[in-house]
Amino acid sequence: MPLTTHDRKLLTDLLNGQSGAWRLFVDRFTPLVVQVIQHTAHSHSLKLNADDTDDLCADAMAELLVRDMAALRNFRGRCSLTTYLGVIARRIVVRRLAEHRFSSAMGHVNAHRAAVDFASSEDSSVRQLDHRDQVESLLSKLPGEPRQVAKWLFLEELSYREIARRLDKPLNSIGPIVSRLRTLLHRSENSPLTKE
Repeated sequence: MPLTTHDRKLLTDLLNGQSGAWRLFVDRFTPLVVQVIQHTAHSHSLKLNADDTDDLCADAMAELLVRDMAALRNFRGRCSLTTYLGVIARRIVVRRLAEHRFSSAMGHVNAHRAAVDFASSEDSSVRQLDHRDQVESLLSKLPGEPRQVAKWLFLEELSYREIARRLDKPLNSIGPIVSRLRTLLHRSENSPLTKE
């Protein structure tokens, strides 16, 4: 479906900084973004509440404004604006959901680290050794590569880039490894890494 005259004018007004164009754009395309969010969440077996949906919608709309609306300026009109925005919104939502899943999965690790840091003012060496022993005990149950990645992530706090370099693998291969690692960690109910 080609670009409609109405959408062409709306996009032109928006890119030219016309007063009220952003509000009209948001009013017109928010239902589309919400539909994309709901469909994407459903296809990833995630349940979102209204606040989550609103936050993701705001993130997607804000992303369209980045770098002087670069995503909108790159639109060439080869498809409908609705289709183009749907693809962009889906990419943004998938990325945000992945970040949310990761931060949720790792939130317990950060909370545990914070508790260890807080305790450090009292008897840090004993508590940190205990924490490290618990983590190492859990990690000893993991197979080779996931165990090494977990050590680097949780104990040495290396970045994905550093882990990729150490494994001599592409950077984009680390995310799937960490995803499998999180699955293995979540199976261990008594893990200090999986307690919320």
